[in-house]
Amino acid sequence: MKALNTLTPPALSRLIPFHLQVPVYRSLTGSLKYIGKALNLIIRPPEIFAGPGASLLLCDAIAGTGIQRILLVTDAMLVKLGLIQPLVDRLSARGLAVTVYDGVLPDPAVEQIEQAVQLQKHHHCQAVLAVGGGSSMDCGKVVAARATNDKAIWDMTGFFKVSKAPLPIYCIPTTAGTGSEASVGAVVSDPANQRKLPVIDHKLVPRMAALDGKLMTGLPRNGTAATGMDAMTHAVEAYIGRIAIPESNQLAEEAVKLISEHLPRVLANGQDVDSRQAMSWAAYRAGLAMNRGGLGYVHGIAHNLGAYYHIPHGWANAMVLPYILDYSKESCIPQLARLAKIAGLDKDTQNEDVLADRFIAHIRSLNALCGVPDKIEDLKEKDIPGIARAALKEAHLSYAVPRYMDQKTCEGILRKMMV
Repeated sequence: MKALNTLTPPALSRLIPFHLQVPVYRSLTGSLKYIGKALNLIIRPPEIFAGPGASLLLCDAIAGTGIQRILLVTDAMLVKLGLIQPLVDRLSARGLAVTVYDGVLPDPAVEQIEQAVQLQKHHHCQAVLAVGGGSSMDCGKVVAARATNDKAIWDMTGFFKVSKAPLPIYCIPTTAGTGSEASVGAVVSDPANQRKLPVIDHKLVPRMAALDGKLMTGLPRNGTAATGMDAMTHAVEAYIGRIAIPESNQLAEEAVKLISEHLPRVLANGQDVDSRQAMSWAAYRAGLAMNRGGLGYVHGIAHNLGAYYHIPHGWANAMVLPYILDYSKESCIPQLARLAKIAGLDKDTQNEDVLADRFIAHIRSLNALCGVPDKIEDLKEKDIPGIARAALKEAHLSYAVPRYMDQKTCEGILRKMMV
């Protein structure tokens, strides 16, 4: 992998024209399909506890493993809202010593991770329970890996660099979006260099997770919207990528169907526990699909919009998704048409080209319902080349996108998003 990392898009562009670069990228990312099939055999999804109250059942199950000391990683707001104390009480009643780290901020950076690691070491915690949205779960996963690996966090970024098994990881998502409770990855922020870097390793898949829709009923409308469209992006990108497999396609289809039906419902009524539960299943399925089918340009661009402007990840994904689908459409019409059927958009036609357009319009319609703008107010012309370069570097070496783009094209798409 180290050798591959030297072949960045800018380096290749100085050596050969773009149309000759594409076969190189296809070859590099094409191997991910075989890696994915192999990992499909060895990656076991987490044991799932589902339904209202499932979070307490997970606490009981953790106690049953014999663990005596656990680090609970979360954010201060969840502590303030009172969502953490019942979990601490349940674990304590089962004989566990619980240490709480509540310093997680959006887009967790090295500083927060290291603070949590110091707590873990001081209290000799044997496992990590991450409670919250994607930031808390990503932080908790990297903390668990850092605790057992004598290497800097930056040395674990990339693919399969978590040498030793992390501490046991358990997750309770309080949003229905990131799918981190099922995924092989976590994202670490580097604010000083305006970048986000992934830590991707099958060892980061949690052992157990709780999908408790009741915990999500207090999630504000904006948070519901952003995380719901985050899950939609995971499902769609996994579905249209070139390394999708039947298993990932089925999971992505299930996620798209659930989100199309239930996201409007939870936006209309945040107390709808049944739809909250359905959205938690959708996010989980999208996370599993992402494990097997990969991601694409939407995430490459969104990660860098977040690094430059601190735009919440789900919000950035939602804004970028329709633009990338417009660009990618000609290379994935059958897949987009199939998703249109899954979303119930095929009442009067079976024309795949029409259905593909309808699905992209469906995404824009969901964005409008969510209040997601189609322009990015913070986006500055001077930043566009850097955002594009970083996005292409991430995508071309990590994702098997359906249609490739060069620097000029990526900059052009970003300019369409300017106010």
